Amino acid sequence: MSPIPFNRPRILVLLIALGIIATSLIVTSDHHNYWGALEGWSPPETPHHSPHYPHRQPVEDQMLLDRLAVILPINNNTDLKFYRNTWFGDYLYPVCDWEEPGCKIVCNKTSTYRTLDEKTICFSRAIKSYDNMEFFIKVDDDSFVDKGYVLDLMRNSTGSDHPVYISHHTRLGDKGNPDTLNRVLYGNGKFYMFNRNLVKCLDTEFKYHGPRNEDFVFGGMVNSGCGEQNVYYIREDDKFIWHKRYTYKNKDINLGYIKNH
Repeated sequence: MSPIPFNRPRILVLLIALGIIATSLIVTSDHHNYWGALEGWSPPETPHHSPHYPHRQPVEDQMLLDRLAVILPINNNTDLKFYRNTWFGDYLYPVCDWEEPGCKIVCNKTSTYRTLDEKTICFSRAIKSYDNMEFFIKVDDDSFVDKGYVLDLMRNSTGSDHPVYISHHTRLGDKGNPDTLNRVLYGNGKFYMFNRNLVKCLDTEFKYHGPRNEDFVFGGMVNSGCGEQNVYYIREDDKFIWHKRYTYKNKDINLGYIKNH
């Protein structure tokens, strides 16, 4: 048999055919994760992140937001005008020491930095009666959170049968309260979000030797009333939460220009 002459058209056809065969092998290998057998290593996994979608369903989103209360403990330095002009505005529940215009929750007691735990118990008792709310966010008055991210969290947790507690959780030792607060899991005060089921079981008659960090005490009320093993603890995504300083593109805003208390 005489050899087949390889002129330019035949070479091009041969190269195309080899390319198709090689591509098929790569796709098949990737789909079945054969990289380890072929190369001695596995392809790197893409880290899983919470989905973040823009505000694309105005009717459905509004139905969710209508069942949201943003709890904002305030003092004389708090700029309520700022928050009322953000997306928080329509869902804002300021927590005040004394009755004043715009307050939704009034504790009738002057608060200091050392008594913020009492203010936390105050608003926790008040929201027990908010039966028409499904979600609650507590933020400090030097914090801000992305609206689309909050909607994602609400969509993912709507209808949950369990208490849901979203924050950056940590544990703290407390030798003064070994049976109530020691090593309790609690969320960072700049932002925590929770559902109605958690409010229902929250122990607002929680007893401890104080004063203590207010967010620590909230975690104690959760543990005492709901039981840590029954709660869905979900870690927040800090890419969508700003504390003390908001920086994004051409914005650089100091959210805590005046130190509180």
